[in-house]
Amino acid sequence: MQTRIFPGRFENLEEISHFVIQAAEKAGLDDSAVYAVELAVDEAATNIIEHAYQGEGLGEICCSFEIIQEGLKVMLQDWGVPFNPLEVPEPILGAPLDEIQSSGLGLFFIRKLMDEVRFEFSIEKGNTVTMIKRKKQS
Repeated sequence: MQTRIFPGRFENLEEISHFVIQAAEKAGLDDSAVYAVELAVDEAATNIIEHAYQGEGLGEICCSFEIIQEGLKVMLQDWGVPFNPLEVPEPILGAPLDEIQSSGLGLFFIRKLMDEVRFEFSIEKGNTVTMIKRKKQS
């Protein structure tokens, strides 16, 4: 497993993206899967800055990846406000744009982009989101 720690600032999102893109390519994911990993991780890291830390520069984002037999496992960890995904309402899709709540869309996209998404919280480890993207079967 490889790990890097990034200051929780929007200017670091590009660096986090480069880190996971390289991991996805090493894992042998195709271009569309690499892009899905990049988008999901970017959204998750943005949520950490905005919601867990409630602003820039108030904590770190620990980003780890592991190349697994079926593809790539990425973990993001923070020590901000505890996150319970069950408290996030499902977005109402198909509603007029001016009626769609932005809350919950990011989580919805993360779950659609990745094959598996798990959230954990503990006092010692903080918030951890684990995301798995599998290689397409040929």
